[in-house]
Amino acid sequence: MKKESILFLFLGVFWGLMGVVYWFWSRDVTGAVMLAGSVFLGLIPGLYLYYWYRRSGYHLRAEDRPDASIEEGAGVIDAFPDNSIWPMIFAIGCMFGVLALVFGTWLAIPAIAFGLSAMIGFTAESRRGGNI
Repeated sequence: MKKESILFLFLGVFWGLMGVVYWFWSRDVTGAVMLAGSVFLGLIPGLYLYYWYRRSGYHLRAEDRPDASIEEGAGVIDAFPDNSIWPMIFAIGCMFGVLALVFGTWLAIPAIAFGLSAMIGFTAESRRGGNI
C-alpha cells in the first residue's frame, strides 16, 4: 500500500499546485473548483491508503519490496463478486433521478422505484450468494 499511497498523494499535491498556478494565471473560478476537486480525489484515497499502511505496522507487502520473489505473491488473491444486473438497475435509477432534476419531479417516482429495487436486489443477492 505504500506505493499506491505515494502515487495518490503525489497526484493530490500536483493538482493542488496546478490549481494555484491556474488560479493566478486565469482567475477562473470554475476551473479552480474543478482542480480543487481533483486535489481531493488524490488526497482522500492517498491518505486512506497511507493510514492503513501505518496501521499495519509499516509492513511491506511483496509488491512493495524490491527483494521479494514471485512465490511470495502467489496464492489466493481475494474473492470477487459474480456478475449482476443490479448495478445497471441502480444506474438507471440514478439517471431518472438526474432527469427529475431537469425535466420535473414526476420522474423521481421511477428513480425511487429503480433505486429501491436495486438496493433490495443487492442485499438479497449478497445474502443468498448468487444471481437472483
